[in-house]
Order: sequence, then structure tokens, then C-alpha cells
Amino acid sequence: MSDTPVKQQNTAAFYGQAVASFAVAMAATAIGIYRMNADAWVRAFLAVAVLYLVTSSFTLAKVIRDRQEAGAIVSRVDQARLEKLLAEHDPFEKI
Repeated sequence: MSDTPVKQQNTAAFYGQAVASFAVAMAATAIGIYRMNADAWVRAFLAVAVLYLVTSSFTLAKVIRDRQEAGAIVSRVDQARLEKLLAEHDPFEKI
């Protein structure tokens, strides 16, 4: 494999910004639900809905990432097989 893709890594600042953004969004949503002028069961329903949305979003992100990583691994294996076949092939060999 002549051209190995460079593994991308996030910076600490990007990671910190993502965590802080998530924390602010969850806190704002929790405060909004808590201070809403509605019955307790309505606020509880909205809180459970938000938690379900968050967990399903994490699951979706993981599934997409796993599929992308699996595709990259298969692609690298196929590329290695092709390079091996090309290296072993002798066009002047009689059949």
C-alpha cells in the first residue's frame, strides 16, 4: 500500500467545544422544561423524550462511524490484495 490515509484526529479545543456545547444545550433544555408552565406529567414526558432523542442520536452517530470505519478497512484489504496480485504478475510468462 503506497498511499496510507492519514488518520484524522480532533484537537483538544474542538473536543472541549463539543462537550461544552452539549452540556449547555442539555442544561438549557432541562431549565426550559423545568420552568415551563405545564403540568408535571407534560414536563416529565418532554424530559423523557429529550433523553430518548439524545441516546438515539449517540447510537446513530456510532452506527455511522462504525460503517465508515468498516468500509475503510475493506477498501484497504482490497487494495492490498490488488497490489499483491500486480506484484506477482509476470506479463511475459507463458501460460
